[in-house]
Amino acid sequence: MPKPSSPVSVNRRVFSGALLTAPLALTLASPAFAAAAVGQAAPDFSATDTTGQTRKLSDYKGKLVVLEWTNPGCPFVQKHYNGNMQSLQKEFAGKGVVWLAINSTETGSGDYLTPAKLAGWLGEKQAAPTATLMDESGRIGQLYGAKTTPHMYIVSPQGQLIYAGGIDSIASARVDDIKTATNYVRQGLTEALGGKPLSVASSRAYGCSIKYKA
Repeated sequence: MPKPSSPVSVNRRVFSGALLTAPLALTLASPAFAAAAVGQAAPDFSATDTTGQTRKLSDYKGKLVVLEWTNPGCPFVQKHYNGNMQSLQKEFAGKGVVWLAINSTETGSGDYLTPAKLAGWLGEKQAAPTATLMDESGRIGQLYGAKTTPHMYIVSPQGQLIYAGGIDSIASARVDDIKTATNYVRQGLTEALGGKPLSVASSRAYGCSIKYKA
């Protein structure tokens, strides 16, 4: 599994003002090592979703697209699927935004879920992505330099990558921190829909390291 260039691990320690409430390893990713660069064309890709349908990023040109790297076994993903991620998906789907959840967990990992089980988990959580893509080879994740779950990207209607980084400003697994954090994805989508440049175009992604195929 590729290792981040500057990982930071914390165990029940205060980090950036946020206290982790469980002995979790927190990986912080710098946008510097993303293969896909903000301000440049977002790399096109094709993948099969959990229903067996093929999806291409370029099929959605003309629309804002969110790419969300996910892994239900990650406590940081579970934090945001306590209602936060679902509300974002539903809010912006109503505004014409395409939301693609991507799972790059390799099949040999204990966190791996089959397409049916992944779809089942998202259904139980009442999630509302446009599609959930399977990336067991890790090709798409590595193309974008995705390092953590969640790791978030926004692609403009013109196909340009306009945001890469964390979902919000507080790097913790505590649900209570959601309400006081700046949600960079909501802020960025709102600005983009209003025709404004993003006030924060990149940030440090945080969460569990992606279990890439060796």
